[in-house]
Amino acid sequence: MRTLIGAIASMVLAMSAIDAAAQAAPTGDSVYTSDLMTRWGREVTPDNAWRSYPRPQLKRDRWLNLNGLWDYAIAKDTAAQPMRMDGQILVPYPVESKLSRVARKVTPDDRIWYRRSFTVPQDWAGEHVMLNFGAVDFAATIWVNGAVVGSHKGGFDTFGFDITDYLKPGRNELVVQVADPTSAGTQPRGKQILDPSGIWYTAVSGIWQTVWLEPVPKLHIDDVRATPDIDRGVVDIAVALSGWASDTDAVKLTASAGGKVIASTIIRANRRATLAVPNARLWSPDDPYLYDLKAELVTVADPYAGQDERDRKAYDARFTQGEDRTYAAARIAGVPRDTVDTYFAMRKISIGPGRVAGQPAVLLNNKPLFQNGTLDQGWWPDGLYTAPSEEAMKSDLVFLKKAGFNMLRKHIKVEPARYYYDADHLGILIWQDMPSGGGEDQFVTGTSKSQAVLSSDAMAENQNELAAMIGDLRAFPSIVMWVVNNEGWGQYDSATLARYVKGMDPSRLVNADSGWLDVAPGASDVFDIHTYEDVPNTPTRQSTRAIVIGEYGGIGMPVTGHIWRPGKKNWGYQVATGEEDYLARFRRKMAGVIRAAREDGLSASVYTQTTDVEDEINGLLTYDRARAKASPEALAAIAAPLRTLSSER
Repeated sequence: MRTLIGAIASMVLAMSAIDAAAQAAPTGDSVYTSDLMTRWGREVTPDNAWRSYPRPQLKRDRWLNLNGLWDYAIAKDTAAQPMRMDGQILVPYPVESKLSRVARKVTPDDRIWYRRSFTVPQDWAGEHVMLNFGAVDFAATIWVNGAVVGSHKGGFDTFGFDITDYLKPGRNELVVQVADPTSAGTQPRGKQILDPSGIWYTAVSGIWQTVWLEPVPKLHIDDVRATPDIDRGVVDIAVALSGWASDTDAVKLTASAGGKVIASTIIRANRRATLAVPNARLWSPDDPYLYDLKAELVTVADPYAGQDERDRKAYDARFTQGEDRTYAAARIAGVPRDTVDTYFAMRKISIGPGRVAGQPAVLLNNKPLFQNGTLDQGWWPDGLYTAPSEEAMKSDLVFLKKAGFNMLRKHIKVEPARYYYDADHLGILIWQDMPSGGGEDQFVTGTSKSQAVLSSDAMAENQNELAAMIGDLRAFPSIVMWVVNNEGWGQYDSATLARYVKGMDPSRLVNADSGWLDVAPGASDVFDIHTYEDVPNTPTRQSTRAIVIGEYGGIGMPVTGHIWRPGKKNWGYQVATGEEDYLARFRRKMAGVIRAAREDGLSASVYTQTTDVEDEINGLLTYDRARAKASPEALAAIAAPLRTLSSER
């Protein structure tokens, strides 16, 4: 009982601190935060804020989490680094959020300053230290002990720096400066806006994912990319190091199933290998089976030692089958210098014959599987971009599975890596959107006949972030489609970008244009319409592409006590009068989807949306996740016919 009382007291103190911090913000720059709070948000403290290892697809055993209370200040861009800070902020929650304990606006002319100290663990002595950021929105510059160690642009991708040369014994100082133009700029930003209303939400700025330190050797494993091929019964694995490798640098790869080794080999560093996966157990929403993979950076005895013209033979062997055989038989000397754990799934996503003759369909593992999904914004009333905890974030996925959905469209936002890890393990297919950018005047409309015109710098920024997103997320098997554009928001040169994405990752489908201006039929794997009519429209048939509904639904229903801004008019495509009316409308829309799937070969549909978000009340769940508009069992029963479609061929 004493422990329980202590926990409750700590929670009350934590919430009081959050409220006090929000109230202490200067009147002119405070952000509206509502009284809504999730049950997970009420449990957040500086000691438990996002403690999971943040990079589950490239996991090392040793690391130091830097989440918690940092000093912060917001100053104008013309001001020098402030000597006196404004207070404390709880990282990794955005500055504008309630959970950050700040809840202040950030204008394009502002700069956010973060500061904290850290001490490198003694047992890391002699190793290189990486400083890693899960994501910072938007432009960050980082100092360690007064020296600039690097900078980064991009609000959604991971980045890091080797800070070894900047460290000193004992206490070290870390300073981060962030600039974020939000909707005043053209950078990818999704649904953030400086003046939120309707379908546009509160701006997010600064550090919004985990910050951590990690010891590594100077030359270490930087990337492991596993691409399954179920038709050949193999997995192709590429391993990239942090720099150039010598002929004695090699990587040992070991694939396991249920703790039992199924394949192993040695490759020269910065190379790829193919491992056989006999009798592969295929990943699917009904059976999300994952294989473990270990990559170890090792030193091998020089495989060319003693040979005539040794250097010439080593050079000529590069990227040949002879080199593969030589390293597979190489002798390892000593212990591994770096080890990372990852995983992969044996699954295939493709376009092929469906149940309706002449209409191609989306296939999973060479069989049609109707993808029944929701539009998922990924916003939270207390953390905005950042879920209060991984448990909170995972709860949305668990609800969707119970409600009969096997897919979601991650809508113009990129989540922390743990989100995709959870989807991999739960069996949720994901369509991953590229966050939209461009100016408001560059939003292509439903009647437009041409695409936006952006500057070379704006296009370069968009393409850099697009490549970074794919690079960060391509290891997660749950992702089956990249969505390049949404409803023409900053849409430019769509066909070129779709081919660019397909070139980077040919193992997944590409949706060039979700809704509105379809200008890339030869480069897009699907034809995607948005339809918010009472009964959804059906996409016109296509001879070479699958047809999908990228958005439909939008049944709004306000729930008293769970409204973001009480007293203000909420926004929805249609508004239900109660749960009975809500279910009737949902049944009517789902009946249209089922008919289109059965009669016209529709491959997928995306219902708007998982949760309410701020003024938008189109969710299956309230914004605080406290109430479902209808039980998940009732929703699953209505959608049940979609599960049987693939067996009706």
